[in-house]
Amino acid sequence: MKIRLLCVGKITDSSLRDLIQDYSGRIQRYFPLETLELKEEKGGKKGDRNYIVQQEGEQLLARLPSSGCIIALDERGKSISSEGLADFIGGQMLEGIPELTFVIGGAYGLTDEVRQKANRILSLSAMTFTHQMARLFLLEQIYRSLTILRNEPYHNR
Repeated sequence: MKIRLLCVGKITDSSLRDLIQDYSGRIQRYFPLETLELKEEKGGKKGDRNYIVQQEGEQLLARLPSSGCIIALDERGKSISSEGLADFIGGQMLEGIPELTFVIGGAYGLTDEVRQKANRILSLSAMTFTHQMARLFLLEQIYRSLTILRNEPYHNR
């Protein structure tokens, strides 16, 4: 199985970038990992959120795979535990799903069209995080899930 991250925006903070690279490397010991960073729209006027979300949504839709499982991260999604994510990933492996694609939108979130294309919509927390922090937290949780599945000591049960 392959894991793919489809993200709006680049990681601008070097400390975050280092942590993201660390967890990406850890995940790659288990599965191939690909990260695609799409252009973050600037939109000109601060009040033009709909335009920004729409432009970023079109970019995401153009890059969504036609097969595999798509998991969108959205504040309105379902919250699950680390063990729940591990069970989900393990189930996808057992079903022979070739690729899991995790989608992280920009600062204003995802379009309805992107959410509708997703097989699952997950929320990392009831709290709001920057999309850059969301990427770090997601990668850490994916890594944690893989160690849970392998019964390795990273996750303290």
